[in-house]
Amino acid sequence: MSKPHFQTIGIITKTSDERLVHILKTLVGHLLGHGCRVLLHESACQWLEDDLGCETADLDAMGQAADLAIVIGGDGTFLAAGRAMVDHQVPLLGINVGRLGFLVDVSPHEMQSRLDEILAGEYDEDYRSLLATRVVSQNGEAVEQLSLNDVVLHIRDVVRMIEFETRIDGRHVNTQRADGIVVATPTGSTAYALSGGGPILAPSLDALVLVPICPHGLSNRPLVVHGDSEVEIRVCEQNRSNAQAAFDGQASTFLEPGDRLIVRRKKTCLRLIHPVGYDYLQILRAKLGWGEQP
Repeated sequence: MSKPHFQTIGIITKTSDERLVHILKTLVGHLLGHGCRVLLHESACQWLEDDLGCETADLDAMGQAADLAIVIGGDGTFLAAGRAMVDHQVPLLGINVGRLGFLVDVSPHEMQSRLDEILAGEYDEDYRSLLATRVVSQNGEAVEQLSLNDVVLHIRDVVRMIEFETRIDGRHVNTQRADGIVVATPTGSTAYALSGGGPILAPSLDALVLVPICPHGLSNRPLVVHGDSEVEIRVCEQNRSNAQAAFDGQASTFLEPGDRLIVRRKKTCLRLIHPVGYDYLQILRAKLGWGEQP
């Protein structure tokens, strides 16, 4: 048997879903049968009672050693894995046991046949941009966060609008009152930004999209800007609501009046592996129900 194209493979799973047990055991056995070295993320060990020949690794150790990381779960699990693996430049492949699954595009029933192709070097790939955000407080302290989908400024705890100012490359765009604003990558354009009325951006576009959430003004519309743009969002001094920034909906930080979000594209892109014949438009048709009979 020839050596697989990817020889050391990490496996990252959703941590609270017992449906994964059969899929995980099947995947591990299949990879070992190909002669692969398998690194199992420590959170997945709870699902495997028997020693199947895997090594246990945290995300950092996996990133240093793996040629490929396979994510079993939904888009949420994939987002967390992407942020962890991007600086290690480890490509990701997703197996979907979630709901929509725009990022995890291999179904469990075709997992083995698709893996055979991928391990033989037959696959498609693309690169996705991430957002690197600095949350800068008035005293100069800064918190940095990564997002594969989006950064969202919103109100916490109450239903009330927030007043904020948006600048692009240092130029004033708008001062508005709204429930918040979403800054999304093309990957994230099908997430919160889509729910807010934003456009769907093809993943290959060099762009970012800004989508106000329930703006108090009929002229406020989504805005698409170049991917190299620096987006700055400042909570206005007179704002009386408690503001919060959320990153991929999985991490968050509080903002006070005068605090700023400075959002730029991360220099390093995330590499995704897809089965041969990957078709983004077909995924949109399937996930969004386009073309179905009423």
